[in-house]
Amino acid sequence: MDLKPSEVATVLKAEIDGFQGKMQKSNVGTVLMVGDGTARVHGLDDCMMNEMLDFGNGIFGVALNLEEDNVGAVLLGADSQVKEGDTVRTTGRIISVPTGLQMCGRVVDSLGRAVDGKGDIKVEDSDYRSIEGVSPSVPERQPVTEPLQTGIKAIDAMIPIGRGQRELIIGDRQTGKTALILDTFINQKQTGGGDPNNPDQVICIYVAVGQKQSTVKGVVQKLEENGAMPYTIVVSAPASSEASMQFLSCYAGASMGERLRDEGRHVVIAYDDLYKQALAYRQVMLLLRRPPGREAFPGDVFNLHSRLLERAAKLSDAKGGGSMTALPVVETQEGDVSAYIPTNVISITDGQIFVESSLFNAGQRPAVNAGISVSRVGGAAQIPAMKKNAGGLRIQLAQFRELAAFAQFGSDLDKATQDAITRGQRMTEVLKQAEYEPLPVEEQIVIIYAGTSGGLDEVPVDQVADFEKKYLAFCRANHADVLSTIRDDKKWTDELKAKCDEMVTTFKGEFLA
Repeated sequence: MDLKPSEVATVLKAEIDGFQGKMQKSNVGTVLMVGDGTARVHGLDDCMMNEMLDFGNGIFGVALNLEEDNVGAVLLGADSQVKEGDTVRTTGRIISVPTGLQMCGRVVDSLGRAVDGKGDIKVEDSDYRSIEGVSPSVPERQPVTEPLQTGIKAIDAMIPIGRGQRELIIGDRQTGKTALILDTFINQKQTGGGDPNNPDQVICIYVAVGQKQSTVKGVVQKLEENGAMPYTIVVSAPASSEASMQFLSCYAGASMGERLRDEGRHVVIAYDDLYKQALAYRQVMLLLRRPPGREAFPGDVFNLHSRLLERAAKLSDAKGGGSMTALPVVETQEGDVSAYIPTNVISITDGQIFVESSLFNAGQRPAVNAGISVSRVGGAAQIPAMKKNAGGLRIQLAQFRELAAFAQFGSDLDKATQDAITRGQRMTEVLKQAEYEPLPVEEQIVIIYAGTSGGLDEVPVDQVADFEKKYLAFCRANHADVLSTIRDDKKWTDELKAKCDEMVTTFKGEFLA
């Protein structure tokens, strides 16, 4: 633009009058020390707990220790790209992860980034949610009354789980803990046909902490084979990843579940497992020079798990009525449930499912020890038909275990004792179940009733499994109306009892012929 000399002053004056200077405050610090995935930064006076820190070169960290003269942070990337003297800036935001239904069917890391080779996940800025969430208050919750069907007879009958409950799965390694989770996930397909967009579909989240990548691959493969992957999110923090990513993974999964819970959806999330998360947290805190306590764990390790598990809840109707059910896993050493981490988690949860290696090795699958397993929600998380038929099952099995010792001596036993042993042997067989074959609740009820009512007493023990398989097929083919009545009405009437007696008698005559 050509200006005359006389116009220059006028233009300058107009520019000066229209100038609005904006000051930008930047909280900048300097790296004092870096190593083993951690860094100490000086000069970040206004830094927040769990705030994201920008170390440059695309490397971010999380502030965990706010000390008087420095900030201790864990790096979310390779520490080889960070060196002493580097400039660090605060970002003003707490570490957050993408959430929403678009995450379903994908395998992501602790920051919500896709790691399944299927491309990036498209999310909006509004879809990001802080990994640290405030658990719902007492008025925002409602009691657990709605069952979460696992499809596993031993659990649904004796250790029922309700939506919004926190049920611990505990036991030694290689005893079938992950298999229980996968069966539960696969069984949720019946809630909404496997379509995540169906509001009735229960969304599943599997958080793998410190697992081998081959193990995570196997889990994903099983979910895909059984049609459960479309409504499942897998958060993977393998053993090869940084300790910081391992302990943050559970909170990332919880945030993804909370988003859906707050929208009125039902979510079940499994943390596999919290012992490995505690070990990762211990490693990070020792590197940050936090004072160690019992077994070298930091003093806030209890808070580590309590603030995570308290986020599971059944929300009140005023809050949408959504739920998030937590299934934390803790691995024990030689069945020691009284160790530090197991007792901590037991005290936080609403019950525990104990899988025992001796039962597993003896061929009892699932290897659930009904004696020390408990659900503190109890029958409130069962439909009336299951509650009516399975109410005395735990006592029957306990009596059987006490009386079974007498059978070894071959002495004369009275008829009541013989009947209890006979029925206990057959109910033990009934409660056995193959992996990845969850049963609908109505089919569980008819076979459990057949056992508890004495309908299987004449069937040889080694033929009980075959009897169950063929009996359920017989019920589906010839008595679908009975199964649908149990499923829809959820009640146990004298009419249904009479029909089930007739079904068992008819089929048993054919089977034993």
